[in-house]
Amino acid sequence: MACESFSEKLDAYVDGELPPTQANEFAMHLRGCATCAVDALERIQMKRSVADAGKYYQPSVEFRKKIEASAHKPSKRGNFWGWQVVALPAALVLLISLSMIFLVSREKAKRDRVYGELADLHVATLASATPVDVISTDRHTVKPWFEGKIPFTFNLPELQGTDFVLVGGRVAYLHQTSGAQLIYRLRKHELSVFIFPDRGAESASWASDPLTTMSFTFETWSKDGLRYFVVGDVSGPDVDALSKLLRNAG
Repeated sequence: MACESFSEKLDAYVDGELPPTQANEFAMHLRGCATCAVDALERIQMKRSVADAGKYYQPSVEFRKKIEASAHKPSKRGNFWGWQVVALPAALVLLISLSMIFLVSREKAKRDRVYGELADLHVATLASATPVDVISTDRHTVKPWFEGKIPFTFNLPELQGTDFVLVGGRVAYLHQTSGAQLIYRLRKHELSVFIFPDRGAESASWASDPLTTMSFTFETWSKDGLRYFVVGDVSGPDVDALSKLLRNAG
C-alpha cells in the first residue's frame, strides 16, 4: 500500500492531473519509496492493458460523434496526451528504480548467505575437539603448513606488542573452494580469519567496514587476489585492529 500522505495523489499523478509542482514532488518521492513505486507501476500497467484492449474495438463514426456531443470537457484529448507525457517517463523511472532495488536486495542476500556460512564454520571449528590442524603461535610454522594444501600463499602479521595470539590453522571450504582458516585469541575470545581466492566482480560491492550481524562482527577486504574475512564475537574496533594487522602483513 502506498504511503498515506501520497496515496490520495497516486491516481491523479498517473493520470497526469497533478499541478507541475506536485507532480515533481511526487516523482521525487517515487525514486526513494519502493512501495509507492510499485503501486504507481501497477496502475500504469493497468491503464496500458485497458488502452491495448481498446485497440480491438473500433467504434463507428456515429458512435464517436454521439460521445463527442455528450462530452462536457472537449479537452479530454489534451489530457490523454498529458498523461502519456507524464506517465511514460515515470514508468521508465519506476522500472529503473525497481531494478536497482532488486539488484541491491540480491547482492545483500548473497553477502548475508556468505556471512551465515562463515559464522557456521567459525562456531563449528570452536566446538570441535580438534579446532585446528596445525597448532602453533609462530606464524613461521603455521604459514608453511598450508603449502600444497591450498592453491595460494599468504602472509601473516607479527603480533608482538599486540593483544592477539595466533592459535593455529586449518583448511576450510566455502562453496567447494578450499582456503585457509586461522584462529586468533583476543583475551577470552576467539576470532576466525578466512582467506579464499577473490571472486572479483562478485565481491566488488562488499563493504569493507566492520559489520555486526548474527551476534558476530565481520570485516572483509581484497588483497593480492585473495578475499579476507575476519569473524568474531567481539567489538568492531577489535575486529578492525586484527584486520589492519593482516592488511599490513608483508
